[in-house]
Amino acid sequence: MPKTVIRLADARSLPIPRRATTEAPLADARGRALHDLRISVTDRCNFRCTYCMPKEVFGADYPFLPHGEVLTFEEIVRVARAFHTLGTRKFRLTGGEPLIRKDIEKLIAQLREALPGADLTLTTNGSALQAKAAALKAAGLDRVTVSLDSLDDATFRAMNDVDFPVARVLEGIEAAAAAGLAPLKVNVVVKRGVNDAQVVDVARHFRGSGHIVRFIEFMDVGSTNQWRMEDVVPSAQVVDRISKAFPAEPVDANYAGEVAERWRYRDGQGEFGVISSVTHAFCGTCTRARLSTDGQLFTCLFAQRG
Repeated sequence: MPKTVIRLADARSLPIPRRATTEAPLADARGRALHDLRISVTDRCNFRCTYCMPKEVFGADYPFLPHGEVLTFEEIVRVARAFHTLGTRKFRLTGGEPLIRKDIEKLIAQLREALPGADLTLTTNGSALQAKAAALKAAGLDRVTVSLDSLDDATFRAMNDVDFPVARVLEGIEAAAAAGLAPLKVNVVVKRGVNDAQVVDVARHFRGSGHIVRFIEFMDVGSTNQWRMEDVVPSAQVVDRISKAFPAEPVDANYAGEVAERWRYRDGQGEFGVISSVTHAFCGTCTRARLSTDGQLFTCLFAQRG
């Protein structure tokens, strides 16, 4: 049976709340406040990362959404404004790869105008960041998170599986920092036997830069990435490896519901984080909702149905 999607274009008569109800913030069915909204602006990506969109599944004949099923900028802004009115204060643009969405800077400008005081961020693979960083900042984006799974070029090319060089992502990170898209975060998905031997090298590279690296446990994102528990490197092991090279100590969370466990280098050279999505799931304190590319709302990032 084909899924039913209620498109925002067909719901213009639905009322939009006029003010935030601070006494009773927007919450899901389990009472978890929804402070963060992730907005998928495209289901397409120019990488084929083996743990996310492997070529064997997302090949040339994969049925990506047709143009008419993708939310328009106006529809995205309408939903974001409604969430903002109800108390949501952090909005993250994702994909796929959000920077391949045509005129993404225009969407950011529209969101910036519609969401005064909100934290407006974007997660990217960095492939187009060097070219777009200045325009993204000028449009009103606050900061970016860049996915970078290895500094070793051969490993990085193998993991993105489109032979994209790591140097170009590093150039994008430099451009984003120069544009003021900070504090910049770098996400590293750690998979045993693939890039786990390089976590200390990544930590070393970004120590003292002001950028924050978060090491993420390889997680099950459905039936496409061949997930196995034996491929998971527990975050505790990552912390142990890094701390042996650069002594570190735990730091309190920046805010309730923060998914990354923070660690600070004792010599003052910044911090790193670990996201233990497998060995220490944080579902009970999750504050995130996701708006899919075709306009479905999910209160779990891993849910199959919205």
